[in-house]
Amino acid sequence: MDRRRFLLAGGLLGLTAACGADRSRRPSAAASVPLSRPSAPARLPLHADLPAVASGRSPESGGRLKLLNYAEYISPDVCKRFGKEHGVEVEVTTFTTMDEMVAKLRTAGESFDVCFPTPDVTSKITVGKLLQPLNHDYLPNLANVWPQLQDPFYDQGSRYTVAYNAYTTGVGYRADRVASVPDNGYDLLWDPAYKGKAYVLDDAREGLAMAMLRNGVTDVNTEDPAKIKQAGAWLAELIGAMNIKIGISAYQLVPEGQATVHHCWSGDMVNAQSYLPKGLDAESLGYWFPSGATGVVGTDTLAIPRTASKPVLAHMFIDHLLDPAVARDNFSFTGYQPAISAISPEKMVADGFVTERLKPAIVTPEVYAHSLQLLQISPSAEALWNDAWAAFKAGR
Repeated sequence: MDRRRFLLAGGLLGLTAACGADRSRRPSAAASVPLSRPSAPARLPLHADLPAVASGRSPESGGRLKLLNYAEYISPDVCKRFGKEHGVEVEVTTFTTMDEMVAKLRTAGESFDVCFPTPDVTSKITVGKLLQPLNHDYLPNLANVWPQLQDPFYDQGSRYTVAYNAYTTGVGYRADRVASVPDNGYDLLWDPAYKGKAYVLDDAREGLAMAMLRNGVTDVNTEDPAKIKQAGAWLAELIGAMNIKIGISAYQLVPEGQATVHHCWSGDMVNAQSYLPKGLDAESLGYWFPSGATGVVGTDTLAIPRTASKPVLAHMFIDHLLDPAVARDNFSFTGYQPAISAISPEKMVADGFVTERLKPAIVTPEVYAHSLQLLQISPSAEALWNDAWAAFKAGR
């Protein structure tokens, strides 16, 4: 199953072209797209010819409410309950990369009511007029979202997006096979005891950023060619020393024992509890994320495309997902944590949702606030990251 498998580097290369600029011919074409940073938040532009849906309208009924989402990234039961309540069929069309999502949004004759963009592309697709502004009158449950994500740096005022899930990137492992976890858990991937059983996420930005963080480099959005090349060299150490593998299926490979340590997203290890073979329980799984230090966090979002045929009902569906009970049901299916205040590590352990070893996989607003995010970078820098990653993969 393919839960939120976005390939940041590969997918982003085509995005500016999809929004009307060809990077290979016009490297400065993305200059009008704001490069949002926590220290320089972006207020995304509104367009006179693309207003938000008016307040006070009744929800549309009948037919289909069409979602454009990653595969297996929303609970079918959650969708069915909403559809039954509102007399519609909730239909999910899937994609695997952000450029594929954008291509579907731009396809003539296609219409989608809710989509799931990542923050690093939101500014591009709003400048490209592929999303419509949100009307917060229809979103009372937005108050349940972490305060910092009610007004996120990448979309100040939540003009176009609402936070869906939050996650960290760390190291998942088989606790029954790993004697001890070092303070720098990234070292597990360089530990010869796990040669042939260690995996790096198949994602250029995530993989190179992990190598940087292991070596104390925290500028994970660097455009410095020397730093990017050095990160590639650090990863290359794994080729001969570890017979390193790459993958995106930690949720399956770790519990089944094909991987002993796997660079992965936090949601993968929550989800891994469902893939344990007979005879193993969740105590055999662990997840490491730097405690008190800097790691990588991220957010996925919900948005309404310009072409939505049911914009009021789309708002109501987004609000439905922000209800704490619904959010928890959805979390049970996806393994990825809704960014709402009702969910905490302590509560998830107390409720038996995760074990103590998997407690670090539950993200808190505090961890999110002091950690790093992989953000949009310039086209020329993206090319450098992709080249370094391609060289690492080719060396394998």
